[in-house]
Amino acid sequence: MAEKPDSGAYALSKVPAATLGFWIIKLIATTVGEIGGNLLSMNLGLGYLQATILLFAVFGGFTVFQIGAKRFHPALYWATIVASTTAGTTLADFADRSLGIGYTGGSLLLFALVIASLVAWKIDAGRLSSDVIVSRRTEMHYWLTITFSQTLGTALGDWFADTAGLGYGGSTIFFSIALAIVAALYFYRALNPVILFWAAFVLTRPFGAVFGNLFDKPVSAGGFGIDRFLLVGLLLIALAIGLLLVPQKAKEVRA
Repeated sequence: MAEKPDSGAYALSKVPAATLGFWIIKLIATTVGEIGGNLLSMNLGLGYLQATILLFAVFGGFTVFQIGAKRFHPALYWATIVASTTAGTTLADFADRSLGIGYTGGSLLLFALVIASLVAWKIDAGRLSSDVIVSRRTEMHYWLTITFSQTLGTALGDWFADTAGLGYGGSTIFFSIALAIVAALYFYRALNPVILFWAAFVLTRPFGAVFGNLFDKPVSAGGFGIDRFLLVGLLLIALAIGLLLVPQKAKEVRA
């Protein structure tokens, strides 16, 4: 049953329906965010802290426009997603490396924050949502959860690649299998679809992190060493083509 709108409700959901096209574009967006974050902090020499401040300012601006919009705008929504995943990349790297929390500590902390944001959402709104976001209050919970999950993805991806020793290729295979399991549970209706949505949303982020690192990290570090400027450009083109070929539509909501 759809969430009952409050005084700030919209006729349609403010976010796209969770279709196959949504998940394909989400994977592209998370990958470009990982490589883009590395490009700013490493290639352009901003460092983790300055890059994080800059990217969160950009993400904050997009979020204000996204929440303030009266209806779903695909370009605005995905720009906000890309901004969140790029900012999450540099924030996780800053916490894990510059602050010395480490991949294990960072992953545990961010996982706890994701769970806490979902619990707070449940307590405040009475239920969790996935692709049915019809009020500003619910949308604020939505983007807060996304912020934590996008940051968790980088830390978790680094933990599997480095601490667990799977490398970028092995970690990509691991998260591909994990996402396939979530998809199977969804198609067989084995678990609550909202829980599975957020499980998939969280897992796509570390997939994008390790998959992106597989291509942009130097050969000596287990990657292919492909130029980050080239990769970001190609991924942005792929993202634009995806949005053109796979129209994103808001889910219809019954008041």
